[in-house]
Amino acid sequence: MTQALAAIEAAVRQRLDARDSRPFVLGLCGSQGSGKSTVSAALERVLAAEGIGCVTLSLDDLYKTKTERERLAREVHPLFATRGPPGTHDLDLAFDLLNALEQGRAGRVPRFDKARDDRRPDADWDVAPADMQVLILEGWFVGARPQPVEALAEPVNALERDEDREGRWRGFANAALAGDYQRLFARIDLLVLLAAPGFDIVRRWRGEQEAKLRAEGRGGMSEAELDRFVQHYERLTRHILADMPDYADLVIRLDPERRVV
Repeated sequence: MTQALAAIEAAVRQRLDARDSRPFVLGLCGSQGSGKSTVSAALERVLAAEGIGCVTLSLDDLYKTKTERERLAREVHPLFATRGPPGTHDLDLAFDLLNALEQGRAGRVPRFDKARDDRRPDADWDVAPADMQVLILEGWFVGARPQPVEALAEPVNALERDEDREGRWRGFANAALAGDYQRLFARIDLLVLLAAPGFDIVRRWRGEQEAKLRAEGRGGMSEAELDRFVQHYERLTRHILADMPDYADLVIRLDPERRVV
């Protein structure tokens, strides 16, 4: 990912030179397994070495609590028990952090415990100093735009066909994406897309992550569980790969081995 990091770093530096007093917000979008976390961590280190304060906020750290998602599953659709799609995040946490930093105050950075499938206690959150200059907002659909309603009619996979026959789950997620997520994404100064060659490779990339977890004794999904899991992300991932290259500030296309092409 060296080439990707170099391209993103150059784009950030160019924009930083013209920034105002508020923190610069880098939006980093990429499918599961595309290297977002790796690139974010590397960019933090590079900037910190030059005295440029940088913190990463992942969409994964904004998930609603397990109790809140269980209520969403009961009241809206059972598929919302699985975290990830639009509608499963508490965006007020992101707005609180951004507002604090823009007002010159330290901000609290929420953190989520995937092993427990729940938000970490407040005492375990990080703190972004008041003089933070760069905020990286990364996630699998950061910067995404909602689909036209008519595009939701036909299911894209077996999960939607069998478990969302009336389209309530995908309709609610799409409506959520059209709401406060767009307010959040409007705060982005530079939007970067790490573009996978296609959705089919996402299943392999996520499988590699799960295999690593199993090898480290940290759980990991079975192949059948993984097949079902990635279908929760298929519709929006395909839409992003088709739609976002037209408006992202920087598109970095990857091959199946995550090399920049």
